[in-house]
Amino acid sequence: MIAPQWTVEIRDGLAGLRTEWTDLFRRCATATPFQAYAWNEAWWTAYGTTGRLRVVLVRRGGTLVAAAAFTLVRRGGCAVLVPVGGAFSDFTDALADDSCRADAVRELGAALRAMRGWQAVDFPETRATGLAAELAAAWGSGYVLDASLCLELPAQDFETLVKDLPAHARKTVRRRVNQLAKLGLDIRAVGPDEAERSTVDLLRLHAAQWQGRGVNAEHLRPAFAEHLARAVPTMIADGQAVLLEYRLDGAHVASNLVVVGTDLAGGYLYGADPELRDRLDITTLLISTTLPVAEKSGCATMSMLRGAEPYKLRWRPTEAVNRRVLLVRAGSPRGHAYAAAVRARAAAVRLAKARAPWLRAVRDRVTSVSGRKVTS
Repeated sequence: MIAPQWTVEIRDGLAGLRTEWTDLFRRCATATPFQAYAWNEAWWTAYGTTGRLRVVLVRRGGTLVAAAAFTLVRRGGCAVLVPVGGAFSDFTDALADDSCRADAVRELGAALRAMRGWQAVDFPETRATGLAAELAAAWGSGYVLDASLCLELPAQDFETLVKDLPAHARKTVRRRVNQLAKLGLDIRAVGPDEAERSTVDLLRLHAAQWQGRGVNAEHLRPAFAEHLARAVPTMIADGQAVLLEYRLDGAHVASNLVVVGTDLAGGYLYGADPELRDRLDITTLLISTTLPVAEKSGCATMSMLRGAEPYKLRWRPTEAVNRRVLLVRAGSPRGHAYAAAVRARAAAVRLAKARAPWLRAVRDRVTSVSGRKVTS
């Protein structure tokens, strides 16, 4: 019997890849929503620079078994491949078919080595179980550093989560759940045909909730709106996102974008009418409606994504540390210099945290009022 042939293709575009990319996504146990075709394609359309896209495709017997999308950037004189999606992606990684994962990783690594024009590959936020860490293990000149802290809850019935909380916290949550029930919110998930309109409403509510309290300026820019409006309808159609709308007495008062991977789902962005905060606890509303999405989607985990803000800790989550994975081209002085600079900065940050732990608390407070994080 003749073994299936391995082939590699390097493209400068993503057009026409949705079907086979999404099929591979479903065959990759570690795929996060930020490796979804729609997320990558929409980000590139809104933010990409012509000529810098590098899409690496590995096929076995004609079937796509590994894929990664990068943009080529220059940092300190070094040509670096970074995953498409940028800072908007809580997790950066590649995809590989579970049925031939080790071989697919090997072929993907070989394809990267053969591709010219770069000195380093930088995956800034990879889950510990991600594909990039496997690439680094087989690379020879790869480095794995700690990155952001993420908090996670098991995807389970909300009532089960509440039962496992300490008595005082359990009592508080039940009181807040009763407040929600009395309000009688109407909660619905929008379909792909409504999603573009719904993302506009989401961003409007998001801007309103942070007005006067500081907001991530990028969330107010047209490019971010274009990115979401293009990505979300397709992700909903492909089972990689759920966009919830909350109505009170017929008025649209809140929205919650939940992104869905193979084994985790998490609330990515929410928006709420500022007056709603006086009537209910936003965190309880979001957790109680995001957790069922994760469970229904067949995910094992509901991720709270990056950051360890105090409101998250009340739910007794487990910690998961992302990894920054650096791959250096063999014999590249610039690549090694880039990796050394990244490692030196990481060491300096660790030292600063050890000497002044209050800096982390300040950073978390800044994140909670300037990014997309929720505060109760």
